[in-house]
Amino acid sequence: MRKTILFAVMAFMGFSNFVMSQDSPTNDFDKWQFRLRGIVVAPDEGADIEAIGGDVSISTSVVPEFDITYFFTENWSAELILGTTKHDVEAIGTAAGDIDLGSVWLLPPTLTGQYHFTGGNLVPYLGAGVNLTLFYGVDEGPVANDVEYDTAVGFALQGGFDFMLNDKWFLNLDIKKLFLNTTATVDATTALGATVEADVDIDPWIFGFGVGLKL
Repeated sequence: MRKTILFAVMAFMGFSNFVMSQDSPTNDFDKWQFRLRGIVVAPDEGADIEAIGGDVSISTSVVPEFDITYFFTENWSAELILGTTKHDVEAIGTAAGDIDLGSVWLLPPTLTGQYHFTGGNLVPYLGAGVNLTLFYGVDEGPVANDVEYDTAVGFALQGGFDFMLNDKWFLNLDIKKLFLNTTATVDATTALGATVEADVDIDPWIFGFGVGLKL
């Protein structure tokens, strides 16, 4: 994980140096941008569960999201994406049947580099970056004695557009794909007499709509 984080930091520093070296056609642009979105987080989940086999089911979540964007030039920017989601988790089709694993909160701050296609009221953009996901507030459910999730580092792809209402305010539609994997350790000593590990791909699609402000 340390190597992955170091790579992510070096990649972002390289991106920053690149965009700072680009000639902007004008300095007359707003450098800060803020968005408040409502998002749907829909996991595209899968799991490799040792010993008992089966798969995983992770619920969809609807939450608010806050984003801060800094523009290096009129076209190039970096965006910090902030939000937290709660998901119900279930192991399905295992040798012991379906197992309710309660719920868990995810805190997945994501940093993306973006390119904005300027020139009109409709401003499309594309982005890619890195994601760090922390798991907290675990409720292990009625079967397991305890459930632990490893902190995860992954990658993100992003696309969307801003529709300018005036010089400052705009509407936003955004789609992101996170590539997110964690190891879940389930202490099921009471129910199964064993502790089971699972390699879990969460890989959510994130669909957002909201309003933004340029400063």
